[in-house]
Amino acid sequence: MSIKVYQYPKCSTCRKAIKWLEANNIAYESINIVDQPPTRSALEDMWQKSGQPLRKLFNTSGQSYRQGNFKERLGSMTETEALTALSEDGKLIKRPLVDAGPKVLVGFNEDNYQDSLGD
Repeated sequence: MSIKVYQYPKCSTCRKAIKWLEANNIAYESINIVDQPPTRSALEDMWQKSGQPLRKLFNTSGQSYRQGNFKERLGSMTETEALTALSEDGKLIKRPLVDAGPKVLVGFNEDNYQDSLGD
């Protein structure tokens, strides 16, 4: 299974997720989410696989979210508009974003990682 981890090196949650993957001997490809945010179509695919509401893909505690007034805007945005905004600013995306093929994990929760990626 090929796992892509969209992460930001300065993010402590991302570092925890990477540490967990390494401790569990799970190979992954690390992608800097700020330098190389996923494309709109890749985000749409990952969102569908995650089973999460689209708003859960947004990093609500980030500066881009606050400056872009997404708290107010998200409710009236179309799915396409929201996915496009995410694809244009990696800091808007909740991280880490883990694409493990059929499964996609948003953020880091050790139990979720164990259930989805563990032995």
